[in-house]
Amino acid sequence: MLIYISKTDIFCMKQILRYSIFAALTFIACRSFAQSPQTTATVNKDSVIQLYGVVMTSDSLQGLPAASVIVENRGRGTLTNDQGVFSIVVLKGDRIRFSSVGFKDNVINIPYDMQGNQYSVIELMTNDTAYLPATILRSRPSGSQFERDFVNTEVPADQLELARQAVSAAKRRVLIATLPADGREAVNRQLTQQAQKYYYQGQVPPMNILNPLAWADFIKAWKRGDFKRQDNTSDGQ
Repeated sequence: MLIYISKTDIFCMKQILRYSIFAALTFIACRSFAQSPQTTATVNKDSVIQLYGVVMTSDSLQGLPAASVIVENRGRGTLTNDQGVFSIVVLKGDRIRFSSVGFKDNVINIPYDMQGNQYSVIELMTNDTAYLPATILRSRPSGSQFERDFVNTEVPADQLELARQAVSAAKRRVLIATLPADGREAVNRQLTQQAQKYYYQGQVPPMNILNPLAWADFIKAWKRGDFKRQDNTSDGQ
């Protein structure tokens, strides 16, 4: 009896074989994935350790409060209480760092082959001595000493002459006339001019040439020699 198999049947058989192999591999992978959490959970459960103890100073054996207990590369940690006692959950093989301000850091390793799930330590911290450069403190001089040194200080003659010229009345008048106005003075002047403009709007503003008070101020300034000194100073410049 001859059985004739066409090319279409061969193609279908190949497709069925491929799908069967793919289904078998998928089943094996899913089963392995389903079993892996149980194995991982078992390993993690066996490696969890309850670490507890006390952090003390090595010289006086006093509990060290607020000391840091950090599990390196884990992003976890805790602080000791007011008596230096702490408790934290770690894993086998973790590195635990103890640190506190003024003391040197200490690092311990949790053994991989330890028995049980509890581990107690008594950590002694050593003082970290820092040597600073010497600082000399001197008291401030008394009032009499300052007055004596100030009076006996020799000032060059040229500096005295510059200081005398800076405080002269003629120099101050020239500075007042030539220095530009600051922001406050400029704003006040602008507001005053606007007020005068609005006050005399629609009429001729008064002229100071007919004002007796202005003439009195002019005569006083002329007697003081303000105009003469300003002209001499400008000529000298």
